[in-house]
Amino acid sequence: MNQTRRNFLKFLGLAAAGVCTATAGRALAVSVGAKAEPEAGPQALSAKRWGMVIDTKKVGTKEAIDVLAKACHSVHNVPDIPGNQNIKWIWAAGFEQAFDQPNDFLDEDVKKRQFPLLCNHCSNPPCVRACPTQATFKRPDGIVAMDYHRCIGCRFCMAACPFGARSFNFMDPRKHIDPAAVNKEFPTRMRGVVEKCTFCVERLAKGKQPACVEASNGAVAFGDLADANSEVRKLLREHYTIRRKPSLGTEPSVYYII
Repeated sequence: MNQTRRNFLKFLGLAAAGVCTATAGRALAVSVGAKAEPEAGPQALSAKRWGMVIDTKKVGTKEAIDVLAKACHSVHNVPDIPGNQNIKWIWAAGFEQAFDQPNDFLDEDVKKRQFPLLCNHCSNPPCVRACPTQATFKRPDGIVAMDYHRCIGCRFCMAACPFGARSFNFMDPRKHIDPAAVNKEFPTRMRGVVEKCTFCVERLAKGKQPACVEASNGAVAFGDLADANSEVRKLLREHYTIRRKPSLGTEPSVYYII
């Protein structure tokens, strides 16, 4: 009995050491200087609750959404992996796929429209509760951020997210990024790490708008949902908007003008 107990404790010790080694190796593999909380510069943008309003009448085709995705992916070193293992931060989907609201009498224009999807930075994010290492966490300004050093690749956050907003690196993403095109101001990831849209926290810290907003030609607005005078609140007052799967109670911070 004692020998069995000793072997069991030895196994637990070796397993713990393996986890520590893997975590250390993962941290070293992430680009040097990568920070979950970028240092705010003198021109940093701030808000009590960041939110986004997307005018789908202006960005309602796959081609238009691809422009947003390209801007986002190039800034954040998102790899382009052939096949079904591709990583996505922004992608296009039809109405019923995006909103899970079947409607036999949907307007033909809306039925044909494509919708840009991304992380919703929910006020009540289930992914944060599911993460065992706090690699996913909610900032005071409402952004659901990630610390790639802490991610152990368990994919609990992916199972918890009802919007499919997260991607898992089953293979080394760096092999699918042009070295000449790498943005050295943002960390590349490694195999076994989950990633998603971060509302461009690193750009906000420098006083810049998110990359997709800059590339949208006014189709995407970004601002403080807690500020009644902000552009996003103005748009919400003037237009009918919907959010993805509101019945789940996650309170998405991304709104769509239909």
